[in-house]
Amino acid sequence: MSKNVAVLLAQGFEEAEAIIAINTLRRLEIPVTTLACQNMLELKSQHQIRMFADALLERKSDQLFDAVILPGGWEAVLNLAKNPQVTEFLRRHDEAGRLICPIGAAIQVLAAANLIKGRRYVCTDDLSQDIEEGTYVESNVVEDGNLISAKGPGVAFDFAFTVGWRLNNDSEQTALQLDAISYSHWRPN
Repeated sequence: MSKNVAVLLAQGFEEAEAIIAINTLRRLEIPVTTLACQNMLELKSQHQIRMFADALLERKSDQLFDAVILPGGWEAVLNLAKNPQVTEFLRRHDEAGRLICPIGAAIQVLAAANLIKGRRYVCTDDLSQDIEEGTYVESNVVEDGNLISAKGPGVAFDFAFTVGWRLNNDSEQTALQLDAISYSHWRPN
């Protein structure tokens, strides 16, 4: 059975973090659904790029995905962190043991929902100083159980391939896609 991924988007999302994850996972033949965490499908990214999500979170909130990816972007992080529907969606997926995957500043969404207590994580810049729970690890990508976090847009390919590998564990497809994009900085553990 094919794995599926939800990417939570809010106004001001970091476009590189979102698009690289979406593109990489789809290259790995993992279905991705982008979910707008607001009342309309159209969003603008941090750098004013227009994008339309596949669906509204409120219409897919009962669906259980194998992984949930949260791109950062300051405005998006604030919007996601204050949205109770996002918090409930994340809690339900975390309780079910599904992958929870913030990149960059999006770790703040999990911190606001009290979902990083006792876990190791990485995030962008000095955000870890504002997070009281969890243990910050200086690394590009950090895996701790069902939590996969990444530093920011500069390591978005490493992040996306790590999530993809955890979902499909397909050496042949992963090697094919790594070669297709001429990316030699990541290999499965």
